[in-house]
Amino acid sequence: MRITETADLWYKNAIIYCIDVETYLDSSGDGTGDLHGVTQRIDYLAEIGVNCLWLMPFYPSPRRDNGYDIADMYGVDPRYGDHGDLVELIRVAHDRGIRVIADLVINHTSDQHPWFKAARRSKDSPSRDYYVWRADDPGDTSEQTMFPDEEDGIWTYDERTGEWYLHHFLHTQPDLNTANPQVRDEIAKMMGFWLQLGLDGFRVDAVPFAINQETLLGHDEHEFEEPHDYLRALRGFLQRRASGQGSAVMLGEVNLPHEEQLDFFGGAEGDQLTMQFDFFTNQRLFLAMARHEAAPLAEALSSRPALGVEPQYANFLRNHDELTLDLLSEDERNEVLGAFAPEEQMRFAGRGLRRRLPGMFEGDPRRLKMAYSLLFTLPGTPVLFYGEEIGMGENLEVPGREAVRTPMQWTAGKNAGFSTAKPSALSREVTQGAFGPEHVNAAEARRDQDSLLHHITRLAKRYRESPELGWGACSIIQTGVSEVLAHQLSWEGKTMVLLHNLGPEPTVADFTLEDQQSGTILMDLLSDESCRLDRSSSSRMPLGGYGYRWLRVVGENDHRLL
Repeated sequence: MRITETADLWYKNAIIYCIDVETYLDSSGDGTGDLHGVTQRIDYLAEIGVNCLWLMPFYPSPRRDNGYDIADMYGVDPRYGDHGDLVELIRVAHDRGIRVIADLVINHTSDQHPWFKAARRSKDSPSRDYYVWRADDPGDTSEQTMFPDEEDGIWTYDERTGEWYLHHFLHTQPDLNTANPQVRDEIAKMMGFWLQLGLDGFRVDAVPFAINQETLLGHDEHEFEEPHDYLRALRGFLQRRASGQGSAVMLGEVNLPHEEQLDFFGGAEGDQLTMQFDFFTNQRLFLAMARHEAAPLAEALSSRPALGVEPQYANFLRNHDELTLDLLSEDERNEVLGAFAPEEQMRFAGRGLRRRLPGMFEGDPRRLKMAYSLLFTLPGTPVLFYGEEIGMGENLEVPGREAVRTPMQWTAGKNAGFSTAKPSALSREVTQGAFGPEHVNAAEARRDQDSLLHHITRLAKRYRESPELGWGACSIIQTGVSEVLAHQLSWEGKTMVLLHNLGPEPTVADFTLEDQQSGTILMDLLSDESCRLDRSSSSRMPLGGYGYRWLRVVGENDHRLL
């Protein structure tokens, strides 16, 4: 099912902002963030330039995995509010031109979900086949678990029924059997419910795990020719249900190399996931920053398969999980860990970092601003994790992934302005130290024109004014300077040249554009500077330590100013 001719491809030039409702703003004073608190901050997000809000799970949950262990797919956790609060949040966001997406978890449920409770009571339960069971001992599967520090394998023995059930994540998150047509119907019904309430799409969790089960090809009813047919079915359902309301999206979590990611788009033209996080480029980016060399990132951008009109990559510097490095070689991974997580407590499961950028960069404002300039100029759609815009740090005293999921720092006052409750009543502990609220908070950042908040706001404005960044074809430009990433983005006759110095020392980037014409102007979109080129001479662009330039290529007779 294709929608190119009539679709609103708003996500191609969007700015996505991820929020953990529990830690964003507590409007009731009970110590836990809530939906009404998020609604109160919609204007703040609009000021930054956000036009898509991604809500992490707000569903009822025992919260063994930050809410991704869902006990009721149709519910709203009463700690956060109710369906009325969610609908009001969506209404206010839409009124400000902000779309709203939420997490769609199709790989597993909580072990407290009614389906699983019924499934483990009896092998004859109608819900038994909603999950994946086996009667034989699976043996050692410790290398397959996503939580090696907490789980010793991906199968857990259930004493009541004498069989093992599958869970790629925690044992309290049993995997759904998506081969079962009843499960697929339940998932579609749930998607339809949230779309009807006004959501503009979903961030789809752990996609490869949900469709790569061997059972998906071996179920007796409604067999798929291959597992990706299930993603095609979900995309088709989404398009039918969202018709007439603009294009709803499926933004997929697919931590795989580029060629395998292409399969999850459904090929270059795409009939499966609308968007995907580019984990491969993210990990090469951090390798490049650890080395102060552009080559790893340039190679990653060059290896990206070309996409058609609809599919889109989503770029990020930080997300709500650990900053995983599992697509790097062991030596490369150790380089990044050595540079940005020298202490063991800064690492997660031997494969990632449980830190935010300010701590990793030792608070260097030049490096932080360069990194976010790079985020907004990578071809694709930028995604921000709450608090990134003000430079929040991590709390390493908090276990596991939750080190980066601390309360949003609104002010320097009590509880960082997050809640009026007693500090002991907070659902999460506020970050302390150099990046705590006394030093980093939104109120002070709004008053400081040189703050990271204002920097990101300016970048967002320029990004929204520059369709080349979201739509353009990318090519790498050679400068002869190993620290400098230079890339060009072109779309419908418009071209931009982006320069980023990944090193701390000033340098000069020397480059020539393809088909360079005399009189061509390189107009800097972040300053008042520009330069005129002739047909043969190269351009010499000075860059400060961790410097960056956004250059619009303007012809001699082109009167565009932007």
